[in-house]
Amino acid sequence: MSSFRKYPVGIQSFESIRKDGYVYVDKTPLIYKMITEGKPYFLSRPRRFGKSLLCSTLEALFQGRRELFEAFTTEDGIEQPQLFIATTNWKWEKYPVIRFDFSQGKEYTVAALERMINFTLSKYEHEYGLTAAGENGFNIRFISIVEEAHRQTGQRVVVLVDEYDNFMLHSIGDCQLEDGVRTIFSNLFGSLKSLDDHLQFVFITGISKFSQMGIFSTLNNLKNISMLAKYEAICGITEEELTTQLKPDIEQLAQNRGKTLDATFEELKKMYDGYHFSRRMTDIYNPFSLINAFDSGEIEDYWFESATPSAVIEMLSKMPPIQLTDIDGVTCSEEDFDVPFDSYKYPIPVLFQSGYITIKEFDSEYHEYVLGLPNSEVRRGLANCLYKYTMPARGIDTNKNALFRAYNRFGRSGDLAVFIEAVKTFFSGIPYQLTDKGEHHYHVVLYTLLTAFGADITAEESTAKGRADLVLKMPGRIYVIELKYDDSADAALAQIRQRGYADKYRSDGRPITKVGISFSSAERNITEWKSEE
Repeated sequence: MSSFRKYPVGIQSFESIRKDGYVYVDKTPLIYKMITEGKPYFLSRPRRFGKSLLCSTLEALFQGRRELFEAFTTEDGIEQPQLFIATTNWKWEKYPVIRFDFSQGKEYTVAALERMINFTLSKYEHEYGLTAAGENGFNIRFISIVEEAHRQTGQRVVVLVDEYDNFMLHSIGDCQLEDGVRTIFSNLFGSLKSLDDHLQFVFITGISKFSQMGIFSTLNNLKNISMLAKYEAICGITEEELTTQLKPDIEQLAQNRGKTLDATFEELKKMYDGYHFSRRMTDIYNPFSLINAFDSGEIEDYWFESATPSAVIEMLSKMPPIQLTDIDGVTCSEEDFDVPFDSYKYPIPVLFQSGYITIKEFDSEYHEYVLGLPNSEVRRGLANCLYKYTMPARGIDTNKNALFRAYNRFGRSGDLAVFIEAVKTFFSGIPYQLTDKGEHHYHVVLYTLLTAFGADITAEESTAKGRADLVLKMPGRIYVIELKYDDSADAALAQIRQRGYADKYRSDGRPITKVGISFSSAERNITEWKSEE
């Protein structure tokens, strides 16, 4: 794809983005507010949401590199605009910066973590002329670096810690590794509070705060801005930023795809919008997916596979199983957002902190949050993930692929009979022990599969007189589906009619088809189905 703008796919260096002419969404208004209003901060955001770039921007800022924030022309002739902070009264003093980046970990062992920390400390010991004294431990070496940096420069020190919990995530379930990682971090950062007189600014990022894990017990002065309204957009892209700073990119994407600007915007919104990080409920778009879409010229799934740590999937597999139908609309209190990973008893906190579900509503009277899936990209990716745990048996992927092809043909032709035959073929390949679970099991499996295929489908859709099992919206028609177990398709259709499940869709303009499907406990499959307009 040829483009008149460059997109920083996989680039997390603020200096590289600015000097090499890449697009940068200006987050310095919020950065300026943060650095002038406080000192020690903690920010939790999902992976691939811009935390590393934010740390890199802070590093350049505190190093006094004003030239990166002013307007300038790159060596390739690309005009880079002036950023907000360059218009403020920020003094642009040069502070010593100590940055730990744990996002690059590949081997998750105590020895690997020690090597990574030793490498970082050695680098700063060399910079300030200190002799590495490994026998003193990380804590003493870190204190010595901070105090010496302050003494030599006359400026207090900035400490940036990026993705501190990367090793913690990969230690869950391994008690020996978990204790080792916790001990190392507690030792390394336990002195931060006592170093307050030597510190100008402290910023720590991760997915989870890991309450009660011992790491932050001595850092109770950290200000957690993860759910504060004024900082909700410090990572990610707001709709205002998308339609102003990134408007040329939407126009280019629309042109490349042969679509209108409005249609392209709606597709981007459906696929990548929907995250909320405070009660104010400002819509936040996934930055990783947006940048990849602009760069490739295609609106596809980008985030789920790249941002799903194997440790999170491993955790989910060990917890009580959760079904896709259980996620949308689940409620929780604010305390549920700040739970240590090793004490999780159910998957909701893992899913929230990892970015797979988000805040959908806030009830101020009861201080209760309603959570749900943010967008189509995550819905489809999570459906595929949960499908693997719903159907762990081997040998049924072929039928799944056949069903996917049948669903696509169904979308083009509207041939319901052929599609239902494909559904029957799929269910016929499911092992006996997985199908002997009643109507709800078939309901969940069908819903999860169609969601994984990218269908516009809702489960347990509420109406005035009850809840429809499934509502499938295709481009040219809406299907209201009721499932019955050891009962007739006629009974299913009668329930749709009597309870008016289809009535709420009459204003849509698309034709509506009611579908009654009967499953048999003896056959463990669909034995009858009927439809009517």
